Amino acid sequence: TSGYLNLLANIVDNFTHGLAVAGGYALGVNVGICTTAAILLHEVPHEIGDFAILLKSGFTRWQAAVAQMITATGGLFGVVFGVIAEDASNSTVWILPFTSGGFLYVSLVTIVPDLQKENDPIESVKQIVSLLLGIGVMGGVTILFGH
Repeated sequence: TSGYLNLLANIVDNFTHGLAVAGGYALGVNVGICTTAAILLHEVPHEIGDFAILLKSGFTRWQAAVAQMITATGGLFGVVFGVIAEDASNSTVWILPFTSGGFLYVSLVTIVPDLQKENDPIESVKQIVSLLLGIGVMGGVTILFGH
């Protein structure tokens, strides 16, 4: 059952990625490219992890690959929905905050508790430095692209 729950979560995740891509390009090509690049960088390790979860859940390699391809269509539906919603309201002010909020929720619920369990001070410093580096990269992108 964990494999099927993972597939459900993955299709919802891909749908929100599609919304983010649509919203990014609606705001401008630079924002769209940055959004697409960020999602691609995030998706490669994510999909490998999902594939491993499916294999551990009893899926064959072929079944896992087909299931991953099916869940990837969620991204296409997200883009189509985002484009239609943007055309209908002529505004994308809700798309990026919605998807960003979803990503923040997932990270806070899944990652922060693991960070709090760390007992090694050196690892804690590495994690804090990585977090600050990520914030710095986001700030740098904001400065570079002016959004």
